[in-house]
Amino acid sequence: MGAWISMDEACSRLGVRPQTVYAYVSRGKIEVTSDPTDTRRSLYRAEDVATLARRKQAGRKHETLATNTLFGAEPSIPTSISTFVRERLYFRGRDAVALADTATLEDAARLLWDSAQAVDLSSSVRIDKPGRVAAFMALAELAATGHSTHGRMTRVLHGEGQALVGLLANAFGAQPGQAPLHERFAQGWGQGPNVAELLRVAMVLLVDHELTSSAFAARIAASNGASLPACLLSGLSTLSGPLHGDASGRVKALFSEVERQGEDPVITQYLSTGQPLPGFGHHLYPDGDPRAVALLSQFAPPPGIARFIEQATRLTGLQPNIDVALAALVIHCALPDDAAFAMFATARSIGLLAHSLEQLGVGQVIRPRGRYVGAMPDKA
Repeated sequence: MGAWISMDEACSRLGVRPQTVYAYVSRGKIEVTSDPTDTRRSLYRAEDVATLARRKQAGRKHETLATNTLFGAEPSIPTSISTFVRERLYFRGRDAVALADTATLEDAARLLWDSAQAVDLSSSVRIDKPGRVAAFMALAELAATGHSTHGRMTRVLHGEGQALVGLLANAFGAQPGQAPLHERFAQGWGQGPNVAELLRVAMVLLVDHELTSSAFAARIAASNGASLPACLLSGLSTLSGPLHGDASGRVKALFSEVERQGEDPVITQYLSTGQPLPGFGHHLYPDGDPRAVALLSQFAPPPGIARFIEQATRLTGLQPNIDVALAALVIHCALPDDAAFAMFATARSIGLLAHSLEQLGVGQVIRPRGRYVGAMPDKA
């Protein structure tokens, strides 16, 4: 299901007339946006329509709504940072794939942070043993001593955000210095300009992906006035899960099997036992992840990996997603083992900070309610 749908489709799913859809929009129950291909038409948020349809079926019992709010298509939080339209990702109205053609991470940060000034992600901090441990330890130390985001001007927070992203990159292995971030990563990993260009494209594609679980975690921290490093640490801790930002690690393990055994035995093993292939298919992109298409068009994966991707796609009908493209990029460029997560975490830190900054303008603590299902308390 696409993220935005037409009026006819909204009416069909809700079983109502257009006037009722307009009423839902006016009451803030359905978000509306202009169709980027035809500004005379409007599109309606599919998740909002699906939520209303479920409520009509389930009734308005409070406990039913509370459960659906947290574990269904919601929570729905207003944001102007990124969205999906017809299975395309947009950053503040700009197509993410088109942006990645030329933009640097510094350009992407300026766009997502809605900054009036150019963004500088340089850093002179030197890390003795770069890697995931160093990155999380650096953020944890700053989170323990950082200042609250409340009562501070946006330009000051932007400056702190720049320093955080620059430090995080160095902790993951980027070369300290003044060069653009993708070049600093290439230098730190002993790579030249051609690889630097591939890193630039990959990381710009990864800077945000609407309201992911990591963005939600960062927003919760921000809504409570936590410091920027604490907000970023909250988001990155969530991102580190294998079902989120570390999914490319599972794909790389799969590719290691392919390199050892060959593509045919590996794909037979997975398909014969009904195991899902990591990195294939994405619920937001039924027809294929455009980020993966864009990145894979920039280089040729090793022949065995390329054949495996082709066979897996043909036999499952599922297209490779960005995790496959990242894992293939790491192998193609002979990057460090944890390079995929390093790129993902550093790039997405820009989006997580954007969500944190945007949440500060809401001025309301995010506090879901629990629905108690345990033993009843003893009677007094």
